[in-house]
Amino acid sequence: MAEPSAVKRERIPLATKLIYASPAFAGSALALPIFVFMPKFYSDDVGAPLGFIALAIAFARSFDAITDPMMGWISDRTKTRWGRRRPWLAVGAPLAAVAAFALFSPPNDLTTVTAAWWFLGAFSLYFLFHTIYEIPYLALGSELSMDYHERSSLFGWRTAIALVGQTVAGAGLFLFGSDDPAANRVAFTGMGMFYAGLLVAFYALLIARVRERPDFVKRESNPLIPGVRRAVRNAPFRIILLSYVVTSITGAIPATLAPFFIEYVLQPENPESIVGLTILLYIGAGVLSIPGWVALSKRFGKRKTWLWSFWIGIAASTSLFFLGEGDTPLFILLIPIMGLGNGSALLHPSMQADIIDYDELLTGKRREAQYNSFWGIVPKFVAIPSAAVPLAVLAQMGYVANQPQSETVTYALRLIFLAPALANLIGFAIALRFPMTERVHRAVLAAIDQHRQGQPAKDPITGRTIPCPFGNLEVDRRGWFLDHFSRGELRRSLRLGPQALLVNILAVAATAFFACGGLVWWVTSQLADLGDEPGVLVTLAIVLAGCCLTAFLFQLVKLGPARRFGSEVSSTQVSSHLRGASEAEPAPVPAVEDAP
Repeated sequence: MAEPSAVKRERIPLATKLIYASPAFAGSALALPIFVFMPKFYSDDVGAPLGFIALAIAFARSFDAITDPMMGWISDRTKTRWGRRRPWLAVGAPLAAVAAFALFSPPNDLTTVTAAWWFLGAFSLYFLFHTIYEIPYLALGSELSMDYHERSSLFGWRTAIALVGQTVAGAGLFLFGSDDPAANRVAFTGMGMFYAGLLVAFYALLIARVRERPDFVKRESNPLIPGVRRAVRNAPFRIILLSYVVTSITGAIPATLAPFFIEYVLQPENPESIVGLTILLYIGAGVLSIPGWVALSKRFGKRKTWLWSFWIGIAASTSLFFLGEGDTPLFILLIPIMGLGNGSALLHPSMQADIIDYDELLTGKRREAQYNSFWGIVPKFVAIPSAAVPLAVLAQMGYVANQPQSETVTYALRLIFLAPALANLIGFAIALRFPMTERVHRAVLAAIDQHRQGQPAKDPITGRTIPCPFGNLEVDRRGWFLDHFSRGELRRSLRLGPQALLVNILAVAATAFFACGGLVWWVTSQLADLGDEPGVLVTLAIVLAGCCLTAFLFQLVKLGPARRFGSEVSSTQVSSHLRGASEAEPAPVPAVEDAP
């Protein structure tokens, strides 16, 4: 295994770090009101039914399952004189700004029905355009440096600036928030205009001043579905993704329910002001903690520091269950402690960039955008219930806007906050198996250099020898083609012939299509009367319909390769590929020496 000194350090100028991080200010300043305050604003001030707001959130985020992977694949395949990322930043950011302004400034004359439709349209368009610029933006950060610690510094700046953006947004709501619906509308309109303008300005600066790595731009990309399959074979990726998915299942609960918890559980005299103060304290503590997290990651490594961060989330969400009416002072004292874990968010993208380097060792490709789309979409899709279901639960429990709530509603609010503690505990248990340390990463970079010289290299995680992916381009191309299909599908083709592939794909596609259609029909039948709350099952049905639609489109992409299968490969080549895939299957990830 290569020593850390064997790989040259690659610094990023401070100006580049600040310019790259600056759009995070506007993005997070928009995100905080959207995730934390928008449901309550549309329910209490605009007049949209809370249950239908939950449905709109579920509907809009379900499409991320399609748009995120597609955007990652498209960005990695884009070849222009401006690079793979910057053209999409120039398209997505202005469109997202327009949609955000529409979301923040609903017309005054909306009825209950039109308010629900306005929220659905503006919310859906915002997240569609957000995907167009956000996936390439994250990919650009992953490729600015190959250095283990420099990445932590870069993403530390981005996290800090994002938290400052949230602080400014929280301060605005603290200063201008009001119990008067008309005043709230004015405040939201002003925020939407200001932050949307900043989003466009900061991305224009980034496009003008930051360049992409030309050697990465020239790399050949990969097909969409084989890229997904090979990412799943990446053992460090699977571990961090699974841990991230588990914690994301409940990740949106604190932000979504915080305004409801403060007003109806703690019951302070001025809930809007307390919400704003809470955000300032929580985010401010996170900003101040970032230098400490960077220092800890340099001293003890990203892995161990990441594992420590879980325990803050476990303790924080558990403590909220025990608070009740009149505990506002204790809640305010607790918030800065909870906010310390907020700064650890810098570790995830830094660790993800290291895993992308390991993928290059395995595949010979640079797939920053595709990997970032995986990290974005799977937890995001899983987190849809945590944003939508709690709102639907409150509605079904008898929540009435702007009225004192029943004991059932307040107890449900407290009980729901135990879910993030359990999710963090499970996520910690999964994360213990993560193998990527600084020494392992340096060895990965050294092995990549061996591949660039046309030599085989040793996998520092599994110990296996990996042939140079550029040694036999025809075999490599055939391997990517065959990875359109699972090993079970390939074995079936050997037994029953190539046509079995096509029949199987059509059967699965038809099943997914009719399941999606049936769910859409059932949801539509439940929404005949906006006066009735739709309930949790309708919200979950929308999420499931999104999964079915994604599965249907996934199978459609495989139809072309399935038609060419018989003419492109022989049964001998399929058998050889299956033997190679079995040999390439990663061994159990060994325990590493820096466990906490």
